[in-house]
Amino acid sequence: MNAVKQNLPEPVLQNLRNAVDAVKRIPELPAAYLHPWRRQSREQLSRYHEIHKNERCFILGNGPSLRNTDLTKLRDEFTFGMNRFYLAYDDLGFSTTYFVSVNDLVIEQCAADIQNLQQPRFVSWRGGRKWLKPEKDLNFLYSTYTGPKFAKDIRNRLWESATVTYVALQVAFYMGFSEVILIGVDHNFATKGAANTTVVSQGDDPNHFHPGYFGKGFRWQLPDLDKSEIGYRMAKEAFEKNGRRVVDATVGGKLEIFDKVSYKDLF
Repeated sequence: MNAVKQNLPEPVLQNLRNAVDAVKRIPELPAAYLHPWRRQSREQLSRYHEIHKNERCFILGNGPSLRNTDLTKLRDEFTFGMNRFYLAYDDLGFSTTYFVSVNDLVIEQCAADIQNLQQPRFVSWRGGRKWLKPEKDLNFLYSTYTGPKFAKDIRNRLWESATVTYVALQVAFYMGFSEVILIGVDHNFATKGAANTTVVSQGDDPNHFHPGYFGKGFRWQLPDLDKSEIGYRMAKEAFEKNGRRVVDATVGGKLEIFDKVSYKDLF
C-alpha cells in the first residue's frame, strides 16, 4: 500500500482521501440537515443574510502580530473573533461582534467558555453538537474537511480549508460585507511538524497572541498552510467576482494571497 501511495500523484491521493472521508461521513448527513438543532440553526442563519451589505468588517486571526496591533481601534467596528480570541476580551474592554470556531479539539476543550460567550456564535455541527447545547445566537454550521468550495450560502455545507479564518470569510460573504480586512493572520508558526498532526503543548504558546492560547497540556493540530492558501485564493476570487474585496492588514504577516494595506491607514 505504501508503494502505491508513493507512485500516485498528490492530486490523485488527495481525491482518494476526500472520497474515503466522504464515505465515513455519510452517517452524518441526515443529522446535519434534519436534526432539530441544525434545522433551528438553518432558520437562524437566514436572518444574517446580507444584513451587513456594503459595510466593512475585520476578521481577527490569533497570531503574535496582534500584540503589535492597536485593537482598541476596533471598538466600533464589525469584527469576527475566532477560537480563543476571547482571551483578549477583558483587556480590550469589549468583545468581537461575532465568534467562529470549527476545530473539534478547540470546541471540546473550550466548550464551557464558548457556551458562556454573549455574542452570536458560529460553530461546527461536527464537534459542536457533542460539547455544546443549543441556545439563542448559537449557530451550528455544517463545516467539513472534504471537497474544496467557497460556500455563498452558509446554511449548507462549508469547506474548512484547514483554517477557521476561511470559514469566517464564508460567513462574512453571506452577511454581505463589501470589504473584509484580515489582521493577526500571520500565516507563520514557530512550531514545526507534519500538517494536521495532533500535538500537546509543553509550555507557553509561541504561535498566538496569548501565551495561554494553546498553553501547557492543550491538544491542538499543526497547521496546513498549503491547504489554507487554496481556500484563501477561492475566497479572493469569490469576493472579487461579486464586486467586493478582502485585504490583509496583518502586521508583518507572511500571507501573500490578498492585497496588503496599512492597518493605521484604515481609520
